[in-house]
Amino acid sequence: MPPDPEALASVEVDDVSVNFGGLQALKDVSFAVSRGEVVGLIGPNGAGKTTVFNVICGFVRPTSGCVRFPAAHRGTLRPSQLARAGVARTLQGIGLFPHLTLLENVMAGGQNRPNGGFLMSLLALPASTRSERILRSEAQALLERFGVARYADSYPSEVPYGIGKKVAVARALLCGPSLLLLDEPASGLDEGELADFASMIVELRSDMGVLLVEHDMGFVMPLVDRLVVLDFGQVIARGLPAEIQDDPAVIEAYLGVQT
Repeated sequence: MPPDPEALASVEVDDVSVNFGGLQALKDVSFAVSRGEVVGLIGPNGAGKTTVFNVICGFVRPTSGCVRFPAAHRGTLRPSQLARAGVARTLQGIGLFPHLTLLENVMAGGQNRPNGGFLMSLLALPASTRSERILRSEAQALLERFGVARYADSYPSEVPYGIGKKVAVARALLCGPSLLLLDEPASGLDEGELADFASMIVELRSDMGVLLVEHDMGFVMPLVDRLVVLDFGQVIARGLPAEIQDDPAVIEAYLGVQT
């Protein structure tokens, strides 16, 4: 389903370039993601996809260009400002806290709430009881939404990898993002888990914009509304999946052959 043209973009990347010393990691990269759409950011290894994510999240400052979050009325963010600006990100792996239960891991996604989050409840600070009840209830609801509530009291080492991936997404969602960044969500998943994840991402699209980096083209193509293709730090193609898969520049970038 295409996004509402009247909706504000969740993020706008505007002519972003990044230089690391003498190496140009990104050059004049521009695209936008709006609420209600899934955009895939693809390209061969070393194309600059992770650098784009790091620029959006404020871990890397662009040499030129800028990132804007129109829906949050914000420009470039620091990492500590992401959650309150409605931006959430998952990692390439799972990234769960090993000594917390899965429910507690999801609750940790609410640590930046202005009225007290998971850290406040761990420290037993005043006025934390009601906030903790709300946080726990919302975290439990997310686990139920993704069909993994029966693992709530388990630890990350006790559950299959695919379950941990779902919990990582649930944790990201606890802050109520308008933009979700998914870094290689299909990695390490079997065929059944891939189908579950695809359905989950399509469902999320109704509440937010989703930007995903992924190498598994079979997973990406039927899932996304638009694709942005990077090679050597530059956008070489953008458009609908059907357009991209037959683009000569994309075929050359992935296969190393000219068409």
